[in-house]
Amino acid sequence: MRENQADIGQAVKVYKALGEPTRIKIALLLTEEINLCCSDIGERLESIAGSTLSHHLKQLTDCGLLNLRKDGTYIYYSVNRDIAEKYAPYLLA
Repeated sequence: MRENQADIGQAVKVYKALGEPTRIKIALLLTEEINLCCSDIGERLESIAGSTLSHHLKQLTDCGLLNLRKDGTYIYYSVNRDIAEKYAPYLLA
């Protein structure tokens, strides 16, 4: 039963994170283009403040939907396909 509880908890985190339209846009963008840094994501989405974008990226990373890779001072984001397939297959369609 604990494993099911963990799955339920993970699902709640993912759905909560995707409950914001900007976060869905970010996730969809990262399914098409992998390894984008924050500034690249901001350029493609337009009209979103850097601090707000950072907040959204943190929410998506904390729920496990995004992977991050640090390279010097840059952080590159990509979709965690395993989590997306399990909880948000819409993103991969």
